[in-house]
Amino acid sequence: METEPAIAYLRRVGRGDRAKKALGQNYLIDDALLEQMAAAALLPAGGPVLEIGPGLGALTRVLLRRLEGAGGPVRFWAAELDGDKVAILAREFAGRPLSLLHADARAVSLADLWGGEKGAVCGNLPYYVTNPLLRHFLRQKDSLSLLTVMVQNEVAERLTAAPGGRAYGILSVAARLYAEGEILFRVPAEAFRPAPRVTSAAVRLRLRPYPGLRLPEEEVLAAARAAFAQRRKTVLNSLSAVWRQDKETTRLLLGAAAVSPAARAEELTVEDFQRLALAAREFSIT
Repeated sequence: METEPAIAYLRRVGRGDRAKKALGQNYLIDDALLEQMAAAALLPAGGPVLEIGPGLGALTRVLLRRLEGAGGPVRFWAAELDGDKVAILAREFAGRPLSLLHADARAVSLADLWGGEKGAVCGNLPYYVTNPLLRHFLRQKDSLSLLTVMVQNEVAERLTAAPGGRAYGILSVAARLYAEGEILFRVPAEAFRPAPRVTSAAVRLRLRPYPGLRLPEEEVLAAARAAFAQRRKTVLNSLSAVWRQDKETTRLLLGAAAVSPAARAEELTVEDFQRLALAAREFSIT
């Protein structure tokens, strides 16, 4: 029952089950933060929801209560890689409107789950696969409106960083290309069992088409990856090395893109990377 405190719930359902370090299992035990996470993760007008890595179901039960209380049809999936946890979840939520997927979330297709609709994805992401999971779901933009995740604080800073700062990098560019992001709240290590060695943060990404996008997102990201490949060097040096062009050709390309050869990758905006990608097309660079 949802009135049971999270710590008591986890002790009850997880009796005899140990968190698996190799799978990055850390369970949020703070009831107020679980409520905040669930409230932020659901679409205001309703819609399908996927939870990534529910573990023992501390967030799952709060999401279910909110979805059932909304009065509409509940379309709720949870993808869990650990078979032991799937068995526990199946017992705990038997008879409830939850579709359990014993699967790696990196293999889940949102279009296969809910067709042509746009839904929400949420979860406490295992730190060791955070970036692949984010990339996997951002690429499914046509099926996704909202992505709300708990990640390491350092990753949250990178996801929401603006150009010019130390945290700004390829993950920042990808997030800005696909969505508007914000850090909702930070979570100390002691709010988890077992406690990780880092602070975490909840991040919400509202997906939207990037204004004025003239190329596929992957082409823009390819230009950004080339520029960031040698982060401490100027874009002239980095792009020359990655694209295997002499510096004079690279200067011409940068001129066509209206990007200074002396700039560094962390100073460039998504628009700058798009112009670089367009120039790379003109110069037949792949």
